[in-house]
Amino acid sequence: MSTTTFPGRVSPAGHSASGRIRSLVRGRAEDPSWARPALIALLASTAVAYLWNLTASGDANSFYAAAVQAGTKSWKAFFFGSLDSSNFITVDKPPASLWVMALSGRIFGFSSASMLAPQVLEGILAVGLLTASVKRWFGAGAGLLAGAALAATPVAALMFRFNNPDALLVCLLVASAYCLVRSLEKGSTRWMMGVGALIGFAFLAKMMQAFLVVPGFALVYLVAAPVGLRGRVSQLLASGAAMIASAGWWVAIVALWPASSRPMIDGSSDNSILNLIVGYNGLGRLTGSAGGPGGGGGGGGNFSGSTGVLRLFNDLMGGQASWLLPAALLALVAGLAWRLRTPRTDRTRAALLLWGGWLVVSGLVFSLSAGVIHTYYTVALAPAIAALVAIGATIAWRERARFGARLLLALGVAATAVWSTVLLARTPSWEPWLTPVIAVTAGMAVVGLLMPARVARSLSAATAVVALVACLAGPVAYSAQTIGTAHTGSTPSAGPATTGGGGGGLAGSGFAGGGSTRAGFPRAAIARSGAVRGSGSPPFAAGAGSAAGQGGGVSSALVTALKSGASGYRWAAATSGSQSAASLELATGGVPVMAIGGFNNQGGNLTLDQFEAYVKAGDIHYYIASGGGFGGGPGGGSSTSAITSWVKAHYRSETIGGETVYDLTQPLQS
Repeated sequence: MSTTTFPGRVSPAGHSASGRIRSLVRGRAEDPSWARPALIALLASTAVAYLWNLTASGDANSFYAAAVQAGTKSWKAFFFGSLDSSNFITVDKPPASLWVMALSGRIFGFSSASMLAPQVLEGILAVGLLTASVKRWFGAGAGLLAGAALAATPVAALMFRFNNPDALLVCLLVASAYCLVRSLEKGSTRWMMGVGALIGFAFLAKMMQAFLVVPGFALVYLVAAPVGLRGRVSQLLASGAAMIASAGWWVAIVALWPASSRPMIDGSSDNSILNLIVGYNGLGRLTGSAGGPGGGGGGGGNFSGSTGVLRLFNDLMGGQASWLLPAALLALVAGLAWRLRTPRTDRTRAALLLWGGWLVVSGLVFSLSAGVIHTYYTVALAPAIAALVAIGATIAWRERARFGARLLLALGVAATAVWSTVLLARTPSWEPWLTPVIAVTAGMAVVGLLMPARVARSLSAATAVVALVACLAGPVAYSAQTIGTAHTGSTPSAGPATTGGGGGGLAGSGFAGGGSTRAGFPRAAIARSGAVRGSGSPPFAAGAGSAAGQGGGVSSALVTALKSGASGYRWAAATSGSQSAASLELATGGVPVMAIGGFNNQGGNLTLDQFEAYVKAGDIHYYIASGGGFGGGPGGGSSTSAITSWVKAHYRSETIGGETVYDLTQPLQS
């Protein structure tokens, strides 16, 4: 017999006491009159906030911006996710997120706005889908609270305005969670196929990270789906098949495509898409066995602090998405304890398992991985945190006649307020008025909640308002600061710089914290690797480009030289490192540049013989020896060093815009 599980006690469906309960059994409550206007207001305010001064970040991450631009010029580059329109090398991720941005660029012309606007739309869609997912079982108020909490998360305000793959990843994962909710209502195979297909497509945005939700999703369906065990297993297998098909078609094509007629695979030392999946973007992220731009390699602590279960709360990670994390964990533990003995198909427990499984598995992977984990990866935790807080707060609020429920609410508000003041203490000179506001409103909310039931009921509206202020003031303020700051480069971070040396985006630098260190990673060392733009890097390797999106500090003389006669060559120039090549491409309007060694010498490593063959065929016009980027530069790898030495020994050089450039059509006289 089916059961209802919310609000309060479980009741047999056949003996529902009201139309509201009957509607919950059918799948959702009847919407109150204010629900639709409130949803429109939420989505509209999210759109306004995320679109505000969107183009201030210019090309954002030049690594992906160059690939988007290449995709607007070449369908082959579009399909493979190539860094250049002549298809020398791909980026180190699959291309799904690039497809969305490049399609926008093909329609509206490539620009900062056409590239970043789709990311905003993905954020708005994620907020709407999360709202709908929570609303179906817990009502309009819970759904709106979940959507608002996601929109107000600082790292969401960052990544839904940036061109990294995380925006599409999160949007697709929230969509898959919505499909799972629908499938759990009636045991629908069709909706479970949708779950798998969406996770598979999310894999094409950021590979293995998409699969972190799979354990939790599979568990909740196996436990709570309203069909027999054989049906549940068969539906999970069907969902898995849909996931493999959705992710695997592109992988199969790339794997079977002759390597000689496709771009090299960045992040793979053997030019293999399977190696990229399993190594650099797979086990390498867990073990730190392979370096990488924004993930996959050794030294995870360099960007997000030491590994451990408390990593999400440290100086670097804390301000990104952890504001409501204590309350989310409290809701998860208390909710599961409350629903421990309910029937198997209990929806409240199913929801807690769904969002809790997402949060726990992803959170542990981010916390314990030895590979590079950037702070912005935490955007993948934001939907689960928001959903758990909204579900827990709504259930407790509706049961507030009971002292236990009011006590739980008071604990949640107090924990959130205390943690907010800790996070704000890491930026003591930034908006110091926030701390007393949070402390006072939290105190008022706790007092109001712990009053006797009759008094608490009369103060409920005021208590709810001050509780919301206490819990959301911190993340909203951090999000506002994030929206008002230009972010560029490969290591964006939300919020103001913290006293610990991390957090916050520094306009035009791509690295947070200004000139301080990040978790023991000195700025000088970062500069040597090319991670800090304009500090220890060649002028044209100014990373993601200027705020105007003109490819950083590339001189006009060098731009003119590269564009001159470019149509007669497959590549206008060759240089070391994808970041340097990307800056040149963006500055020249998409003239293809060969990025030897890729982002971090994990791909595109030509032998000297191969490079000589390209030069003999007249494919490359110039060679720029001072290229940089992670692992780039003349000494970035043995093949790069050999190529540089050979070019210097055989071709004339000239200085153009402060750069030493070798014309590969002008050999030295023997």
